[in-house]
Amino acid sequence: MSQATKRKHVVKEVLGEHMVPSDQQQIVRVLRTPGNNLHEVETAQGQRFLVSMPSKYRKNIWIKRGDFLIVDPIEEGEKVKAEISFVLCKDHVRSLQKEGLWPAAFSEVDEKHTNNRSRQAQPELPAEPPSSGEESSSEDDSDLFVNTNRRQYHESEEESDEEEAA
Repeated sequence: MSQATKRKHVVKEVLGEHMVPSDQQQIVRVLRTPGNNLHEVETAQGQRFLVSMPSKYRKNIWIKRGDFLIVDPIEEGEKVKAEISFVLCKDHVRSLQKEGLWPAAFSEVDEKHTNNRSRQAQPELPAEPPSSGEESSSEDDSDLFVNTNRRQYHESEEESDEEEAA
C-alpha cells in the first residue's frame, strides 16, 4: 500500500467514524508532546502519564496541545501507560457530550478554551485619530508590522553622516 493510500484510509477512519470508548478505554487531554511519538496526557481525574502513538497515525495525523484522545491502557508500561486508539475531533466531542459520555472535568476546560478563543478572535481595535487630509498619512510604516523573527537594526542619521564623510 502506498503512503498516499495509507494516509487516505487513516484520515477517513479518524474523520468519518464515531467512536465510543469501551470500559477499559478512557478519554484524555493532551498536555504536551515531548517527542519520539509520545504525548503527555491528563485524565479527567487529573492523573498525568505518557501515551504512545501507533505507527498507523505517525506522519498521517498530527496531535497538538489541547486535543482529546481515546487511549487503551498498557499493562507493562511504567512511564508509557497507554496507547492512542482514536483521535477525537470537534464533531466527535459534541456527539459524546450529547450522549452523556463526556467527562464533566473536560467540559469545564473546553468552555474556558472556547471563551478564550472567542476573545482572541475579536481583538479590540484602537480608535482611529481624526484625519486632516493628506498630511495625516505618514511615510513611516514602522508601526504597521514588526517581524519579531528578525533582528531590528536601528541606524541614526548621525552615524550614516559620519560614514559618508569618511
